[in-house]
Amino acid sequence: MTEKADPAPRAGRKPITSRAEVEHVAFELFASRGFDRTTIDDIAKAAGIGRRTFFRYFPSKNDIAWGDFDGQLDKMRKRLASYPPDRPLPGVLREALVDFNRVDPSEAVWHRQRMELILTTPALQAHSTLRYADWRQVIAEFVGGRLGVPASALAPQTVAYTALGIALAAYEQWLRDPRADLAELMAAGVDELTETLVPGARS
Repeated sequence: MTEKADPAPRAGRKPITSRAEVEHVAFELFASRGFDRTTIDDIAKAAGIGRRTFFRYFPSKNDIAWGDFDGQLDKMRKRLASYPPDRPLPGVLREALVDFNRVDPSEAVWHRQRMELILTTPALQAHSTLRYADWRQVIAEFVGGRLGVPASALAPQTVAYTALGIALAAYEQWLRDPRADLAELMAAGVDELTETLVPGARS
């Protein structure tokens, strides 16, 4: 059977040429119709692309909320590996959290919609659990390497879960207060935990 070519974009709409543009179209539909009631076909039609093109950008509808998550994980892994081995862990983790969650001002509105979806949409929770596990694994591997123990050991896993908790708490604060600065919340979360556990140990 011959595959049908992608449809031409709707009149008046610029052709969709990037993952971010597909995300934005999808976020608009999720906001107006709800996540569960929006289909991949709905998104493809609104974006003026075909299903095949949609799947070049995203493996599933659930992945839209996560954007280029795998690419961001690779960047974080490389950034962590670049730190001097004598740099104290609290400072490294502080910078890693801030860098990973840094948002371009032009994308702040969309990122807010992204995180609202991830944190409040029941249909995304199982998928989110897998993504959280991938994120924690990067942290655990780095910490395990620093401590000379496997990533699966208690200490690296504890740090990884704690770092994720700080990030989620910061996002909840950020979503509640449009005036809040996400990077400041991430940094403050690490600082407050570090100061509580080891007074005077900030770095």
